Amino acid sequence: MPEPTVPPTPPVPLSALLAREDLGLRQIAGPTDADTVIHWAHTSEMADPYPYLLGGELLLTAGVHIPEAAGSGTYFDDYVSRIVAAGGAALGFGLVPVHETVPRALVAACDAYGLPLVEVPPRTTFSGVARAVWQLMAQARHAELRRVTQAQQSLAAAASRPDPVRAVLRQLAQRVDGWAVLYGPEGAVVAATGRGPREAVGGSLAELAEVVRPSGPGTPASATDTASGIHLAAYALGAEQGFVLGVAAPRRDPGDHTIASVAAVLLSLLTGEQQSGSGAARSSALVRLLLGAEPQAVAPLLGADRWLVVHGRPDSQPCDPVAASALGAALGSPLVDLARDVVRVLVPADREPSPLPGWTLGVSDPAAPPDWPTADARAARALARARATRTPLFRHGAHRPALADLLSPDEAQAHARALLAPLTAPLAETLRTWLSLHGSWDRTAVALAVHRNTVRQRIARCAALLGTDLDDPDVRMELWFALRYIER
Repeated sequence: MPEPTVPPTPPVPLSALLAREDLGLRQIAGPTDADTVIHWAHTSEMADPYPYLLGGELLLTAGVHIPEAAGSGTYFDDYVSRIVAAGGAALGFGLVPVHETVPRALVAACDAYGLPLVEVPPRTTFSGVARAVWQLMAQARHAELRRVTQAQQSLAAAASRPDPVRAVLRQLAQRVDGWAVLYGPEGAVVAATGRGPREAVGGSLAELAEVVRPSGPGTPASATDTASGIHLAAYALGAEQGFVLGVAAPRRDPGDHTIASVAAVLLSLLTGEQQSGSGAARSSALVRLLLGAEPQAVAPLLGADRWLVVHGRPDSQPCDPVAASALGAALGSPLVDLARDVVRVLVPADREPSPLPGWTLGVSDPAAPPDWPTADARAARALARARATRTPLFRHGAHRPALADLLSPDEAQAHARALLAPLTAPLAETLRTWLSLHGSWDRTAVALAVHRNTVRQRIARCAALLGTDLDDPDVRMELWFALRYIER
C-alpha cells in the first residue's frame, strides 16, 4: 500500500474532538491512542468506501449500507478492513434514524482491526462534526503559524548577536526542544548545543549529514531519518560551502521543518561570508559596477558567464528578507533582490531551477551580462504567466529556429516598430500578455494584476488604434511576431 495522501494542514487529535462537549461523541471501540489524528471528515454510505478515501479521514456513516443479515457473516470484517487498508483514521457511527445502537459486530470488527469507533449521538449532525474538525484544524494552523513567526523573529535576532553562529544554533535547539549541531566541510563538529541523547544518535546524525553534503548534481538539500526513537534532520548550507546543519529532537512537529530551514538560511549566510571569498568577490563586482564598469567585465568575479534571472512570488507568506534569503538558498545563489511583492534572484545557468513549495516562479532563458535587462523582463513575464495559469514554475522558451528567422532582423524590427507605433507601452504589454494567453480575459487580468474589464478596454483600444480585427488569427499571428521582434 502506498502512503496515504494527506493535506499540508495540521492534523486534529481525535482526543480533542472527543473532548468537545457540544458534540457528545463517545469512543466505544478500537485503541485509545493519544497519537491518533484526523486530517479531515468524510461522509459515505458506500458498502465499500475504499475507492473514495484518501487516508487520514474520520469516516462518518449512519449505516444505511448495512444489510439486515450483516451480523451473521463477514460483512463488518470486510467493511472495516477496507477502511483500514485505505488509511482511514477513525469511524464515526451515527445513531437514529437507521440504527438505534451501534451493531455489536461492527464494534468487534473495529477492535479486531484496531480502528477507533466513535458513537455519534442523534442530536449531533455529521456536518456539525465536520465543522468541528475544521475549527480545530484552523486553531492548530493559527498556533503553528504563530510559533513559526516567533521562531523566525528569535532566530533573526540571534543572528545579530556576538558569536551569531552559536546563538542561532542555541535558539534553534530551544525551539525544537532538541539538539542542533553544525558540521564543517570535512565533517567535524564546529558547534553544538541543546539537549538530547548525543551518544545514541550522534553517529546517525553525522551519517545523515554526509547524505546532503554537496558532492555533485542530484545531491539532496535536506534529509530526514529516525534513530533510537529520535527524529533526525540534516540541511546543506549552500551549494558550495560544505557546511551542514544537523537537528535531533524527540518529536517532529509540523512547523519544525520551516523553523530549521530558516536557521539553515541564516547559518548559510553567516558561514558563507566568513569561509569563502565569494562575499568579497560579490562586493568587488558591485563596486566596479557602481564605478562605471560594464556587466560583462565584472561577471567573472561572480563565477559564471551565463545566468538565469528568476522572479519568485510567495503563495501565502509575506515577501520579507527571511523569505527572500530562503528562496536564494533554495536556488543556490546569494544574489537576491527583494522588492515589494517579488523576489529576483540571479542564478548561474548551470543550476536549473525546479518548482519550490510555497513559491510561484518565472525563469528567463540563459543570458550573458549585457542581456540581463532583457532576461529580467522575460522572467517578469514568465512569472505573470505562471500566476495566470496557476503553475508553480514557468520558463521563458529558449529560441528555436522558426519561420520568422527567415526574415531580415533589421527589416523585421523596422516593420514591427511601424506596425506597433500607435500603441503606448502599457497597451503593447497588455496585447502581448493577452495574445500569449490565447485571448483569455481572466488569465490576462491575473497576470497584469488588473480588473478583467480593464483588459477588455485596453484590447479594444489596441484594436481601434491599429485599425484591425483582433479576432482574425492572421492578424494575431502578425502582431505576435511584431511584439517578439520589438522585445529583441
